Amino acid sequence: MKCADRNRRVVIVGAGLGGTATAIRLLRFAREPLQVVLLERRPEYRGAGVAYHRAGNHWHHVFNIQAGRMSVFREDVDDFVSWANHEADRIDWPAEWRSFKFTESGPAPRRIYPDYLASRLAEAAREASEGVTLVEADGEVVDLEVLGDHVHVVVENLSPSAGGDGTDRTVLEADHVILATGLETKRPFFAAGVMDHPSFVRHPYSETGIERFLGLRQDAVVAVVGTLLSAYDSVTLLLRRGHTGKIYMISRSGLTLRTYPPDHQHRVLTLPPPRLHNDVYEGREDLVRRFKDEWERACATVARDHPEVSPAVITERVAKSWEPYLPEILERVPSSDLRALLDSYGSLLAILRVGAVAYTTEMVDAAMADGRQVILTAGRVEEIRSTEAGTLVLSVAGQASTQTIEADLVISNFGRESDYERVDSPLWANLLRREIALPHRRTGRGVEVDGRGNLVGPTGDPTGPISVIGGPREGDEIVRYGRAGAFAFNLAAIKNHSVEVAATVLHRLESCYDEQADDVAATLAGTPDREANEAALHAIMLDVRRMAARRRGDRQALATRLEESIQAIQNITARKGGIAATDRTLRFAVSAAATVKLKDLSVTPRDLRALLGLAEPVDPGN
Repeated sequence: MKCADRNRRVVIVGAGLGGTATAIRLLRFAREPLQVVLLERRPEYRGAGVAYHRAGNHWHHVFNIQAGRMSVFREDVDDFVSWANHEADRIDWPAEWRSFKFTESGPAPRRIYPDYLASRLAEAAREASEGVTLVEADGEVVDLEVLGDHVHVVVENLSPSAGGDGTDRTVLEADHVILATGLETKRPFFAAGVMDHPSFVRHPYSETGIERFLGLRQDAVVAVVGTLLSAYDSVTLLLRRGHTGKIYMISRSGLTLRTYPPDHQHRVLTLPPPRLHNDVYEGREDLVRRFKDEWERACATVARDHPEVSPAVITERVAKSWEPYLPEILERVPSSDLRALLDSYGSLLAILRVGAVAYTTEMVDAAMADGRQVILTAGRVEEIRSTEAGTLVLSVAGQASTQTIEADLVISNFGRESDYERVDSPLWANLLRREIALPHRRTGRGVEVDGRGNLVGPTGDPTGPISVIGGPREGDEIVRYGRAGAFAFNLAAIKNHSVEVAATVLHRLESCYDEQADDVAATLAGTPDREANEAALHAIMLDVRRMAARRRGDRQALATRLEESIQAIQNITARKGGIAATDRTLRFAVSAAATVKLKDLSVTPRDLRALLGLAEPVDPGN
């Protein structure tokens, strides 16, 4: 196999979950020399991001979903639980977790996730093919300049490990850039006058935020803005510390988290599409009414036909089953109405689509049901002002009246900023200003990308060799795949993005692929000839196993068998007068099809592993 004339360089902007997962995939997938540079502007976020970093996550903060769904690999569903039970260094863990046996359906503390990701990243670097290297460096990317087929990456305060020389700005040349910048923080407009007040916590997942929780007197009155997962984390931490003062949980929706049953396992049901009875859009009210009717019918169907499904997760099953149908439905909705619907029902969609484990919910829900300590308040926080006594007063507008709540501490869980024209990021501001990136037209959430995750400009074409992972793709996930609520940017979406983007980048950069061969990929997947079809499927499954393999030796053995399989396809097509395709073309077609299989969201990760035959050990001879 011919190798590229020089080592290629891929720069990943952001070393949280999305960036780390993509780096792991690049290191595993790459067949030719490649340098992967993983940049992070905040060293404490490396391998973690805001959701998992140790300083901002107390040991009482656990994943909202079960530990068995936290593997960074969809095709290896047990990987995280196995690591936590058999590989994790527990020396510095508190007694509560030090002897804990992690299970598929049980809880796990979020702050151990960086160690897991670091372990898998280090392994991927060790087991990478010859010439494939990883550079981890600190520095903030503030701009990108596209120059033909490469990009100049402008980095402030770049560490020496990536070539920084101590100056304010360094320019790295990259053959491809992957933006994994994570979620952006929304500015709480109602707290403009108290942002720097010592009794106001804007960032609860921060070292300062945790310190304020732990240093708070136990009888203090606390107001928590928000009633979903981050709010539950804050209240759980206070209650587990023995807090006795009143805690107000405030949100416009007044919605609270559902609790997963103890033995919950993710499952995908196949349900018919919602029957909206009308191909013509007749307005938001009509659409909402029809959807509600169909939703109630679908939930009743699941309860009747699937008695094994707990009532607590029926809505999750229905929401997941409807994802394939939503893009066609949403296409008929005008953009202004679509944005209004997402704004109005965003919290409800999140609640319907995902719950939380009992470790997080049980204590809060019990105190809320009692009604004396945790008080659920439905209303919009209009203003927070300070008093001479050092407390904060919140004005909360409900449906009938406005009430005031005086608190010793206010914790803002105001959420993420989806409008990228408002985010506090010099990088995104520069990309939008020069139209290298565009705000998502239909939803106003995230930025425009094509089907492979490439940034696109005003013409709809890629603006350069720049791909996107995670949160910035929220709007695209909604309209392209029907993934609303938190599932537009959650762990499952990020895992799929990492596979898709890593494979797509290598298709472009490596000399062993011909990325212009999309027509051959389609022909290969749909050939009616039985012998050719079987040969193609065999090659695709070999490449799936190569891409999923952890060890270099296993990948090399599978790559050898894959080359033999591609030659067999060429022989079959030549003998039968089919398409004459080069090995580079067929290799691209096989890899593209393998990537699709690794991303299959129509089945659960456990079912995916079985369908792909990944539970079987690699046999170099077959």
